[in-house]
Order: sequence, then C-alpha cells, then structure tokens
Amino acid sequence: MDRLEAMTILLAAADTGSLSAAGRQLGIPLATVSRRVSELEKHLKTRLLSRGHRRIELTDAGRGYVAACRRIAEDIAEAERVAAGEYRAPQGELAISVPQVLGRTFAIPVAVEFLEAYPDIRVDVQMTDRMVNLVQEHVDLAMRVGALPDSSLIATRVGTIRQMICASPAYLKRRGVPKKPSDLAAHDCIVDKYFAFGEEWPFRVKGALQTLSVPGRLFVNSSDAALVAATSGAGIARVWSYQVADLIKSRALAPVLEAYEPPPNPVSLIYPSQRQEPLKLRAFLDFAVPRLRKRLGYKAA
Repeated sequence: MDRLEAMTILLAAADTGSLSAAGRQLGIPLATVSRRVSELEKHLKTRLLSRGHRRIELTDAGRGYVAACRRIAEDIAEAERVAAGEYRAPQGELAISVPQVLGRTFAIPVAVEFLEAYPDIRVDVQMTDRMVNLVQEHVDLAMRVGALPDSSLIATRVGTIRQMICASPAYLKRRGVPKKPSDLAAHDCIVDKYFAFGEEWPFRVKGALQTLSVPGRLFVNSSDAALVAATSGAGIARVWSYQVADLIKSRALAPVLEAYEPPPNPVSLIYPSQRQEPLKLRAFLDFAVPRLRKRLGYKAA
C-alpha cells in the first residue's frame, strides 16, 4: 500500500464529504478510492470513516488521523519548496486557481505581465469554477469570490463585484420583465450549479437579505454556458457583473431586478499560511494585487 497516496485520498474524502466526490477531485475511479481507504483502515486496525447514505463522517480516530495527515502534507510541500530553492530566489512554478471568466478577464492579463517581469518563474493558471483545495491539489494561490469561511488561509482583498440578474431583450419581450423577485416563478431560470447557492438566489428585500428558490429550467456547470444560454434567449440567469459588462453595453443582455441586488461580493486572493513564504508567491502578490485592484476599481481602506 502506498501510504502517502492513501492519505491524500482520505483527505480528499474528508474535505468533499463523499468517496465519489474525492474520486472526481483526484481523477481516479471510485473503486480505487474505496479500496485505498479500506486498505488504510485495515493497516491501522480502526475505522476512519462512517459511511452514510449521502455523506461520510469521520470517526473520532478518523478526525485525529486526518489532522495528522494534513500536517504531513504541509511538511512534504514545505520540503519540496526548500529543495527547489523557492526561498532563495523567485523561481519555479506558481500554480494559480481562478474562476473561468474572472480569470480570462483579469488574471490572465496580469499573469502575462508578471511573466515578462520574472523570467525564472513559470505560471500554471487553472481556470475552474470548482472550489479547489489548495494544499491537497498543490495550488499556491486562488482567486475567490464571496465571503470566505474561517480557515488557516490568508486572504487579500482585491475588489468587489455584483451579482446581477440578466436576460436577453428578446426573452424579456416574449415573456415580460419581472418587477419583483417572486415574479421569477413565472419565468425560465438558467441555473449554474457551481455558482454560489445554486437554485437559491439571494435578493435584498426591504433592507434584509432573503433567498428565493427559483424554477430552474436549464442547468449548466459553467458560467460561460449560462451566458451563452442567456444571450440565446433561454431564460433568466444570475451572473457576476464583470461577466456581463460588455454584453449589457452591446445590448445582448439586459439587467433586471437591480433594486433587489444583494450587497457586492468581495474578490480575494487566498493562499495557505506557511512557516516561510516562497519568494515566487510573494513576488506575484506584490506584483498582482495593485494591478488587480486597479482593474477592478477597488481602493483598499
């Protein structure tokens, strides 16, 4: 048994809440995930997971073992950075995870400028709307939208963006313009499954934040797909303001329910807390933060 591989699989299962989700995250078959966890439990002579119908839960022994596995994973990553010389000079590969459209609009242009300034650094930009586990997936830095949960991650605010409700003018002419959130019950809604809250769309009503379960007619798993569907007249979509700025200017999309928008969402760069910060990461933060703030029109307090 490869114990390090088994630990990595166990960490993924603990973080995602299921063996199948762990397999998808790591790109390995469910049968392999289940077998490795069983082998690890057999080796330790104790159960680490309680397997329910929907989610797995860590046993008492599992919680202690997972905490130890996290420390081991962090120590290995630290040793690799030291061996690669990342504390002596800004060099090596920098892995960055960003949402798809946000990455294309903001992160890629900044990354290109950064490469010109730092020829000894390679940048791997991973554009995905999935929530990436930075430590387990060996990602140095991520751009996240929305409130951040309490964790050991360090966050630097670079901007704010709005959640907007949009549809094509053709759709609105055909089906009518919703005047209040409850009117969405009579409309076709496009649901991006990876967008925060899924079918539960937040609105600000009389100063209070409320969520409304919308009637999803079309379900997609990327923001690009939601935008294509909305501009094609398939229905009403919930999107980020930066995604639709040009489409609204060209009148391919029209905003609705603007008076009910929730407060703007923060955009942050997050990275793991480390004993010593790799110079490639510090170089990128110093370079990218002011440029991203300028592009997003954000002034730090």
